[in-house]
Amino acid sequence: MRQKHILRMLTGVAFLTLAGVVSGPVLAEEAKPPATETAAKPFDVNSVNSFSGSFLAARTADVDHDLDTATKLYRTALEFEPDNVEVKQRLMITSLMNGNFADGVKIANELKSDASVERITTVVRGVDAIGKKEFRNAEKILKYSGPNDLDRMMNGLLLAWAKAGQGKPKDAIAMIEEMKGPDWFAIFKNYQQGAIALAAGDKRTARTKFNEAVADRNGGGAAPDTFIRSVIALARLEATDGNKQKALDTISLGQNFINNYAPLDALRKSIEDGKPQEQQVRNASQGAAAVLFSVGAALNREGAEDIVSLYLQTARALDPDSADILVMLGGIAETLKKPERAIALYQQIPQGSPMRRLSEMQLGLALAEVGKVDDAKKHLRELIDLDPTDVRSYVAYGSVLSDAKDYKEMAVTYDKAIEIVGAVPKRSDWSLFFQRGIAYERLKEWEKAEPSFKKALELNPDQPQVLNYLGYSWVDKNMNLEEGLNMIRRAVDLKPDDGYIVDSLGWAYFRLGQFDEAVAELERAAELMAGDPTINDHLGDAYWRVGRKLEAVFQWNQTLELKPEAEEIPKIKAKIEKGLPPLDTKVPAAAEAEGKPKPPEAVVPGKKS
Repeated sequence: MRQKHILRMLTGVAFLTLAGVVSGPVLAEEAKPPATETAAKPFDVNSVNSFSGSFLAARTADVDHDLDTATKLYRTALEFEPDNVEVKQRLMITSLMNGNFADGVKIANELKSDASVERITTVVRGVDAIGKKEFRNAEKILKYSGPNDLDRMMNGLLLAWAKAGQGKPKDAIAMIEEMKGPDWFAIFKNYQQGAIALAAGDKRTARTKFNEAVADRNGGGAAPDTFIRSVIALARLEATDGNKQKALDTISLGQNFINNYAPLDALRKSIEDGKPQEQQVRNASQGAAAVLFSVGAALNREGAEDIVSLYLQTARALDPDSADILVMLGGIAETLKKPERAIALYQQIPQGSPMRRLSEMQLGLALAEVGKVDDAKKHLRELIDLDPTDVRSYVAYGSVLSDAKDYKEMAVTYDKAIEIVGAVPKRSDWSLFFQRGIAYERLKEWEKAEPSFKKALELNPDQPQVLNYLGYSWVDKNMNLEEGLNMIRRAVDLKPDDGYIVDSLGWAYFRLGQFDEAVAELERAAELMAGDPTINDHLGDAYWRVGRKLEAVFQWNQTLELKPEAEEIPKIKAKIEKGLPPLDTKVPAAAEAEGKPKPPEAVVPGKKS
């Protein structure tokens, strides 16, 4: 099956849960259609008139990440039971995640003796003290002697900034140097030491520490956002000191680490143009925000949205104009299917920030997700007009066109993007050719689609989505059958737990008349992607061909309950009533599925998988 996802240009890397305090469902994007904030009927919070009603409704809103409603309802619950600790805990958490830092701090002070939320109240109260320049008080609050390495490192770095805020940068740097912990501490320690030194005017120490951070490739793999911040800080330092070539060489290290990253591209141009450079961290508040951002970014992974949002919103209280904090919060909102919230966050990114253009692209995608497709198209076309050389704008626009099934315009868009790339595309450009291939395949212009797929594979020979799509298309067309089947098998080897690719293999076997093999693979696909109507429909067909007709009818009925595409419903009902027609042994087995629904669209490279 050719699957479909929503574009995510900005992602994070790691995972943590805070058991018993921060909770929320892990969203399986492929398992159900995307929802939007406007889909649900508005809930009247004023209609609740009991503790149990308000608390249960608050928990429901909380789990659904409807933070505004959850916060209001927890407050209502407290009106009935003002001393209920559990409600206070949840109200504190939802307030902080929703950006209501002052409200969260107030409750954190009330709960400061509650051991079950001590990890949160300590950080929140300490950060509040740093923001108020009450650095000695922050030192008292942030003391941590627990066993958790992450908390120990984070509190230690915050303590160092509290010390630096008192005008004692050497003591702060020494505190960090003495911190013991796992190897992954190193990149965080080096970056923060460099930032403290530079804020105090100690360029020599700053340069040494930033260089150590940039040289830590393993650390960069675990904490890429901190690595990039180190690159940017070092480049700005070198440029300010007149070492232009060293600054540009440093940026090249970052660009080799992450391709096409807007802030690095913008920084390179700024340095080449001789513009003055301002460091991102210039005082203790921004330094403490950088600690929380670095930790939150390193933890940012599906399933950890709550704890990451808490850290980022706390960081935002200290550094409200930080573009990277706003972008990451916007990405989390999109992951949680809250596009309206994402749009609001993206719109707050300062106009002069190099992240602004990326946020505008994400904003366009979010507009499409809430159903404002025409607005999204207009917005993204305007971005292309502003900078026709920025390939990322074409990718974002192409994604919206793909979702809207406007394949003609999608093909033209990727033609333009490939023209911009030039005669010698890079490995990373495989996705442009892949998407162009999809557009032309959907337009039934195979003579244009096939060369694009082949070029994508030439650039990235082991890309499973391309192997799957081209292999499936060949089998679907009853051409290059052995090579196509081998391609799909290779894709399965590369992504054995991808239900859509396993479905492709099963359906390829079905098309080739190898029904027993088809059943085995399609059953596995159904286990991997439970609840997908196309996979259930395929499995029903395979069951019918091996004589398991009761099971086939059951699968087709299940398919109807899973809400397939409207045009497929009459076909499925006909199969339930009459079954599949007898095989025509005079034609290739693949021909029997002619007119069969196309599987959902392929994954868009760069989208979240």
